[in-house]
Amino acid sequence: MPSLGWLLALSLAALTGNAIGAAADEQTERNCSLSPPYLPSTAVNTTLQLQELRERMLPLNISAYIIPGTDAHLSEYIAQRDARVAFMTGFTGSAGTAIVTQAKAALWTDSRYWIQAERQLDCNWELEKDVSSMAKWLISEVPPGGKIGFDPFLFSLNMQETYSDSLESSNRSLESIPDNLVDQVWKERPPIQPDGLTHLPNRIIERSWQIKVKDIRSQMQDSPYTPTALLLSALDETAWLFNMRGNDIPYNPFFYSYTLLTMDEIWLFLHMDRVTEELKVYLNASCEGPLCVQLKNYDTVRDHLKTYVAQPGVKVWISTGYTNYALYEVITPEEKLMTSFYSPVLETKAVKDETEQRILRDAHVRDAVAVIQLLMRLEKAVPEGKETELTAAQYVNECRRQQKDNRGPSFETISASGPNAALAHYSPTEETSRRLTVDEMYLIDSGGQYLDGTTDITRTVHWGTPTSMQKEAFTRVLMGNIEISRTIFPSGTRGINMELLGRRALWEVGLNYGHGTGHGIGNYFGVHEWPVGFQSNNIPFTTGMFTSIEPGYYKDNDFGIRIEDIAVTVPVQTKYGHNYLTFDTVSLVPYDKKLIDTSLLRPEQLQWLNKYYETIRRVVGPELDKQRLYEEKEWMLRNTEPFMASESSAGICSSSLTLIILAIALLHII
Repeated sequence: MPSLGWLLALSLAALTGNAIGAAADEQTERNCSLSPPYLPSTAVNTTLQLQELRERMLPLNISAYIIPGTDAHLSEYIAQRDARVAFMTGFTGSAGTAIVTQAKAALWTDSRYWIQAERQLDCNWELEKDVSSMAKWLISEVPPGGKIGFDPFLFSLNMQETYSDSLESSNRSLESIPDNLVDQVWKERPPIQPDGLTHLPNRIIERSWQIKVKDIRSQMQDSPYTPTALLLSALDETAWLFNMRGNDIPYNPFFYSYTLLTMDEIWLFLHMDRVTEELKVYLNASCEGPLCVQLKNYDTVRDHLKTYVAQPGVKVWISTGYTNYALYEVITPEEKLMTSFYSPVLETKAVKDETEQRILRDAHVRDAVAVIQLLMRLEKAVPEGKETELTAAQYVNECRRQQKDNRGPSFETISASGPNAALAHYSPTEETSRRLTVDEMYLIDSGGQYLDGTTDITRTVHWGTPTSMQKEAFTRVLMGNIEISRTIFPSGTRGINMELLGRRALWEVGLNYGHGTGHGIGNYFGVHEWPVGFQSNNIPFTTGMFTSIEPGYYKDNDFGIRIEDIAVTVPVQTKYGHNYLTFDTVSLVPYDKKLIDTSLLRPEQLQWLNKYYETIRRVVGPELDKQRLYEEKEWMLRNTEPFMASESSAGICSSSLTLIILAIALLHII
């Protein structure tokens, strides 16, 4: 899936008259200039919650209140109980910040969600499209000397600094309010799940939590800045360190937690009422010592950290990328603080050990079976008018549920046809699902959570006759995918230095895409696993890192293309140099031959493509046999026949070419 956003968004209304459930004549976006204003059925009335929030602002003497769209761990994916922006505004996109004054209310989001916002906001809200203008807006709406309230648990260090610098120079100030005002208004806020905590079975673990703790302590000891403690705030940090999983975040097996690790003590902060006796034994919670975990209530982390920092001679190492301001502000004076953008846990987690690499590959083989089942079904059913965007999404997830160790989808499936596919984060609902037809392109971006790995794959197909422009765009997206996948680079190269390879073929004809080119992925973790990928803040590639490779192209109101594969960095032998890497693709589903114009491919790209198809046959074929999916295997074999250098865009396989030559020979004989 694209790396710039989470998919909790309510699906957008269809852009054409092909919607299955929506009223055909309903205007899908609000119009606040009319009297009375026009609001579509998807808009949410927010008058009551705004009134109650403003009432709570008055006794605090704050002129504005900022509502970020994240949680206390600065997570990309958040639980419903943390969706405060959605509760206050009605807007359910993954990226958004709301600000409320006594007179106005405004929402900021990026271009991916402008249409969605216009369909979900009522006229209490202004939609602001310049995400860098929040401080400027506050200065214009808050009088000099005014205070702007915020929850420090929802502010990153960078966010607090940005606001503070802009506001203080204009005689406005931030006011830290740890008791969240939205939570006070939100009477039916979803509760925390009472159970769901577990630890991974030994069969899929090479490193026990004790081994991991010793490794991280060794890195702390080797640091020239001599930290005495490491604070872990990101949810996947604690989950990885203790080989534990939970169910607090949709699609992500995480649980609310913090960890404070010293050289001789371990404090784990979580909701104690969900800790079983079996987990206490697993964590050595009843003993005292350097490998005994002291369990503390989740809400006591700030007070406990404050007590620890009060001791002489201590220094706490934090990740500036994930530590919230509420915890940062209690680590004083400054000499008791050590910072890095990523913690040693995140950087260590990025490199998979041999067991993690093996089982993550295995998960992708089983996942490929599910996607092949979907594509074969659609090839049969779409010409008969029997499939919709929603039924396709449901079917691929049902196919995944039949696979060994499946734990559900890894994100909300993007199943989009025609103009909906031009919206990179569209997901269908009963009201918005469009019928699939042979006249339009179709994009399916989906993934699964398995006990041994997380998957994410995108394929774009066409069941009719694609236009020449569609074929060229698809082929150039594929060329970008191949160019990154086949590149050889020195270990330690940053992804940002290779990212342009994914865009070059598109740039050559004036095309581009507006999302990231890849993100990390893990073993039963979040589908976006930092810090691996192709962005400027990602760490350098070394052996054993898994990343997506996903260039795309989107033509507004027409079609969308994305090709996404997961690949792992592996050593490669070169003629002269040593310590070089390349990518080995572990997503094993064929691309749509009908959309590939092989005349655009260079010989080495065609060679890579044929080798990839050989791998699909060799690896996925036995799994299809094992599951007795013989019809699916025949489909896979037909769609992985090798390309010939002289083929047309439809592709002529070698066996077909042999038959043609034989037929010509027979004609000459006759």
